[in-house]
Amino acid sequence: MESPSFLYTLFYFLVAIGVLVSFHEYGHFWVARKLGVRVLRFSIGFGKVLWRYQKTPASTEYVIAAIPLGGYVKMLDERMEPVQQSDLPFAFNQQPLWSRSAIVLAGPLFNLILAVFLYWAVFFIGDIGIRPVIAEPESATLAADAGFTERDEIISVNNKLAPTWSEAMGTLFSTALNGERKIAVEVLIDNGEKTARFLQLPAVLETDPAKFYKALGLSLWSPTIAPVIGKIVPEGPAEKAGLAIDDYIVSANGEPISKWMDVVDHVKKSPGERLQFVIERGGVVMDLTITPDRLETTSGVQGKIGAGAKVPADLIQSMRVEYTLPPLEGFLTACDKTYQFAIASVKMVGFMVVGTASVDNLSGPLTIAQYAGQSADLGLVHFLKFLAVVSVSLGVLNLLPIPVLDGGHLMFYAIEAIKGSPVSERIQIMFQQFGFVILLSLMALAVMLDIQRLFS
Repeated sequence: MESPSFLYTLFYFLVAIGVLVSFHEYGHFWVARKLGVRVLRFSIGFGKVLWRYQKTPASTEYVIAAIPLGGYVKMLDERMEPVQQSDLPFAFNQQPLWSRSAIVLAGPLFNLILAVFLYWAVFFIGDIGIRPVIAEPESATLAADAGFTERDEIISVNNKLAPTWSEAMGTLFSTALNGERKIAVEVLIDNGEKTARFLQLPAVLETDPAKFYKALGLSLWSPTIAPVIGKIVPEGPAEKAGLAIDDYIVSANGEPISKWMDVVDHVKKSPGERLQFVIERGGVVMDLTITPDRLETTSGVQGKIGAGAKVPADLIQSMRVEYTLPPLEGFLTACDKTYQFAIASVKMVGFMVVGTASVDNLSGPLTIAQYAGQSADLGLVHFLKFLAVVSVSLGVLNLLPIPVLDGGHLMFYAIEAIKGSPVSERIQIMFQQFGFVILLSLMALAVMLDIQRLFS
């Protein structure tokens, strides 16, 4: 599959940001209105106003602005501008502590609620994925020690259903982050019987996802596929060298090739090095020299030629799974999935702060835009799951106790509740400036990582 075009990616990125920001700000707006606070402006985006609507001069002004990376709800507030005596009961700063806290908390909470309904929709429509059938685990890994064997199919993880590969791996990681050190994995073995495997995790857990999965030793089973070319990436090394669809790979650097994974192994271990292939095309045997590109991965530098195997349609269908859940079970599962992902996100942030997890796990706007385009290209269900993940992340991020974020305001309110009076405006402004620097630094780091990913 070719990568989505720039305009396609940009469109779905704007759709995603628009939905998530609108729902977040609507949380603040709805609760503020319910608690009697006057909302002056509801804005999606910052900067120059592109569109506005206001029914009457006394009603809320609705705005779409030029910079789509966020939004805000402007409420009547004495700290922002003078307020007439008759309007003081409707000012945000005049509300009791519980009311102000509820208004601030509503934004992140609405993002988590949105994630629940998005997951619920996915389970109602029908999730699609790859069956969690595992390959033979490498020796000296947790999976090998637990007795996993080739073609084991995961059914559940700690009694939670795992019908797809991504569900199984995600549940394993979040369960480990939640402190479980012995994880029960029910599997369907090759003879059709069910049995349990028990993963015994070490006391000191790898919190970086890539390192965790490597230590775990579980990888997706790959059936034996003939070394026949089924896909060529435009402008890649394979196309430039003259490789074509339906070419049969006979040998690489003089070594016989019997299956597609032999080709993959040769390419991966030869970044930037010339590979001499012998191929068969229409009954004619010929030589081709291909130099794989260098690809930076979490496992190190690997080779890539921009070619894929010809996979039989019936094989793809046999590994594909689609499942739905009844409404009540789907809703409860959506709640649990949102909760587990939120807790895992909080813990990952903590691990990055203390340095036990890599900041490479941060994603900036460029990476999010790429995922928006790719998930939309795969279909509605994938796009809904992408929105749910980002919605949870947005909710968790905004709850962090960083001034200028919702969590920072809640932190000030907690201090106010303890000391019996508000934190002075001077101290609040000082900490907000500090929080703004932290936030800008995190955004700059995320963008730098995005750029690094694009070039690698």
